[in-house]
Amino acid sequence: MTDLHAPAGGVRRALFVAAILGGSFLLFLVQPMVARMALPRLGGAPAVWNSAMLVYQALLLLGYGYAHWLGRFRVRTQAGLHLGLLGLAALWLPIGLGTMQVPIGAEPAWWVPWLLVAAIGPLFLAISAQAPLLQRWFAVASHGRDPYALYAASNIGSFAGLLAYPLLVEPLLRLRSQSWLWTIGYAVVALLVLGCASFLPRNDVPPQPRTDRAATVARDWAGWIALAFVPSGLMLATTTFLTTDIVAVPLLWVLPLGLYLLSFPVAFRSSALLDDLLERCVPLVLLLFGATLVAGDSRLAYVNALIGLVLLFAVAVACHARLYALRPPPARLTGFYLAMAVGGALGGVFAGLMAPVLFDWTYEYPLLILAAGLLIPQRALTRKLAGLWAGRYRLPAAALLCVLVMLIVWAAFDARLLGPMHDQLGFVAIAGLGLVAVGARWPFTVALAGGLFLFGGYTAIETSLSGARTRSYFGVYTIGDKPDQRRLAHGTTVHGIQLKGARARRPTTYYQAGSGVGQAMLAAPSLYGAHARIGVVGLGTGTLACYARPGQDWRFFEVDPAVVHLARDTGAFSFLRLCAPHAQILVGDARLRLSALPPGSLDLLALDAFSSDAVPMHLMTVEAFATYGRVLSPEGLLLVHISNRFLELAPVVAGAARAGGWQGLRLVHVPSALERQDEGAVSDWIALSRSPRALAALKSRSGEWRPLVAEPGFAGWTDDHASLVPVMRLFRPAGD
Repeated sequence: MTDLHAPAGGVRRALFVAAILGGSFLLFLVQPMVARMALPRLGGAPAVWNSAMLVYQALLLLGYGYAHWLGRFRVRTQAGLHLGLLGLAALWLPIGLGTMQVPIGAEPAWWVPWLLVAAIGPLFLAISAQAPLLQRWFAVASHGRDPYALYAASNIGSFAGLLAYPLLVEPLLRLRSQSWLWTIGYAVVALLVLGCASFLPRNDVPPQPRTDRAATVARDWAGWIALAFVPSGLMLATTTFLTTDIVAVPLLWVLPLGLYLLSFPVAFRSSALLDDLLERCVPLVLLLFGATLVAGDSRLAYVNALIGLVLLFAVAVACHARLYALRPPPARLTGFYLAMAVGGALGGVFAGLMAPVLFDWTYEYPLLILAAGLLIPQRALTRKLAGLWAGRYRLPAAALLCVLVMLIVWAAFDARLLGPMHDQLGFVAIAGLGLVAVGARWPFTVALAGGLFLFGGYTAIETSLSGARTRSYFGVYTIGDKPDQRRLAHGTTVHGIQLKGARARRPTTYYQAGSGVGQAMLAAPSLYGAHARIGVVGLGTGTLACYARPGQDWRFFEVDPAVVHLARDTGAFSFLRLCAPHAQILVGDARLRLSALPPGSLDLLALDAFSSDAVPMHLMTVEAFATYGRVLSPEGLLLVHISNRFLELAPVVAGAARAGGWQGLRLVHVPSALERQDEGAVSDWIALSRSPRALAALKSRSGEWRPLVAEPGFAGWTDDHASLVPVMRLFRPAGD
């Protein structure tokens, strides 16, 4: 009988694997696809993306809750209900946002959920429920076989979707084609689910009410939620930490999320060897890499990024392996996955929404490392140490270790005791105690906390107490004060430098008089008269304000209220106060704000939103440039700042210029020795105008201006089609 049924069993398993994998693949395609559709309409303000994240998390939880609710019915009834939901949700295909327009100044907390739920709510709900639901069906259809291994298919599908969208789907297909591709995929997945349902027995016994004690269920749920919370939160915290304090590489967020997803297939399997390795090695990784990464070293940015990714993967595999070890029988499977979804959502809310409000630095990162130290299984490195932590002397040993950690931390701050290498010697001593403590959760966590505090944590706390740092949903801003200057850094990128004393009004960095924007600002009075109307997208420290002249009308457009506070309200920078005290500052997405202005409202518009290596794509599309052209006067100038370490943005601007009928010049300015003394930086600016006279006036000021040349075959970005991959310097020929 076994041989006769083996082929059918293989087909059944393959069908379930394909359905689960396909559904997860679609789930990770639909989120970035809808985000790209919504970006031009909603803008890129923090409230928009916070609301979007909450919508996705809520729909995912609803999907898992719906799968759990279906568990009270016979599996055939479950199949009928779920197929009915898939059919009903198909009415929302193909995916699109319709014609609904969001009013200017509308509250994102209301409009974002309404728009996203109306666009994908039923589809997202139906697809998100399938991983736990189909695993439960598989257990019934295969007469009790372990369904948890199928969860690997779900995460492999998610990982494939994660990579496919930015690398293949977005570069190759327009949004409308992406929507139709998703529609075809949805139909295929629905057919696969129908095939899975055909294997369900007709005489299935209805589920019996469970008699588990409430205390047992609550304890199980608490453990599952905690073990899901830490890796989910650490994944987001690692992404924030790497892109804020290490290196702001575009698409870097793909790596932490990809490793998080890959940890499930590795962990969700029975392996004594894997368990032994995790229990012995992951505590060492936490102890050695955690403190090293928190300390940071800008000279070793890519090494630190690699360390952070290794640490995340190790913690995620350890926590998820523990989840697998604590998995319940298949009858409680949907509740198990619902608890995991709750933990993952809470981790995301903590690291993505609460941390930027609670902390002025990425403190969530070391906190989650400490939580991992408490949660992951540990095994002592030697038999003698295992006996120590299991014997009657474990409490005195733990107390002694804690005292030693505190003494070492104190001694490390006194260079007279340990000499010039006091920090390093202190960390080595604490690391040694941590190795001894592996296998004992609380003593190990105390040693880990000592290492984190000593090797980076103390410096972070000291900076926070000084008031030199501010955090928003866009990142961490740090004010550096020197005798002759004050600078604002956004993570690893300098956003502005103001000199002190008599040079306080002097424009610095990318904005000096020899730069493209500097020359345009100096030409404005002769081009547009004494009452020129100037707009600047991106406030920074307000450096450009010092080109303002009496009678001119200046407006700044800034998406981040924290930047406005730093530039205008704290007193740290005085460009605005000294040079343009009456300049208007409009907070919000620049494209939406500009679209609300009357035609011909500005004579010169400087677009300075791309120098921090994170490019708001919706500000660089053909449609966005049409908005800029509408608000500029017929003789108006548009200055676009494209200095960027990782992206070659000139083809994007040239494509938009060609589509909009602009003429263009480009100036790459290398500061002279004298300019470098005033903190000059290499800058790359493009000037666009529909007026040959305006461009000729610029060219007459400097022979450095060169014609803007369009790249053959590159059409530029549109709201319907844009991708970072073709313009990443990593993928472009040398010399571009």
